[in-house]
Amino acid sequence: MTQRIDHYGRGSASEDRLRDLLIRALTGDAAAYHAFLKDLSTHLRAFFRKRLSGFPDEVEDLVQEALLAVHNQRHTYDPEQPLTAWVYAIAKYKLVDLLRRRSSRECLNDPLDDESDVLAHNDSEAAAARLDVAKLLQRLPDRQRLPIIHVKLEGMSVVETARVTGMSESAVKVGVHRGLKALAAMIRILR
Repeated sequence: MTQRIDHYGRGSASEDRLRDLLIRALTGDAAAYHAFLKDLSTHLRAFFRKRLSGFPDEVEDLVQEALLAVHNQRHTYDPEQPLTAWVYAIAKYKLVDLLRRRSSRECLNDPLDDESDVLAHNDSEAAAARLDVAKLLQRLPDRQRLPIIHVKLEGMSVVETARVTGMSESAVKVGVHRGLKALAAMIRILR
């Protein structure tokens, strides 16, 4: 058996084990699927803890959201590709989604004192701009919005985006192109 390479370029026994469990699960092995989700939750928990040290209460919720997304998107996994790249693309999407939600909630709160107004002025403008972009993105259909979010905002590749969304690579490219064109038209109307 050849050893698989993880997303850091190293061989990984856990990659092989998780991949094997998922492939068995996709053929109907319920015990393998249970073991896959249990092992994967451990990896996801470590992934999120490392990135959310300032928000430890969010880790478990994010693990559950990511597991649900993996479950819902399991049909998009290509067994010829590394499992970790596919899983971490989904996990990164969930992490960015959480940070975006927190950012939009926090920008709605008024500062408690006048000094913070001076220091936060540029940050609040940036948060308002992010909120404006988020509102415009919501007006786009999924086939345009999702590719823009994944490729342009999260920095995922077209291949990763296709895998996560279930779209073809060409549909992702077309979605980005048409979506950006539609956003530009919306912005022109707003001016």
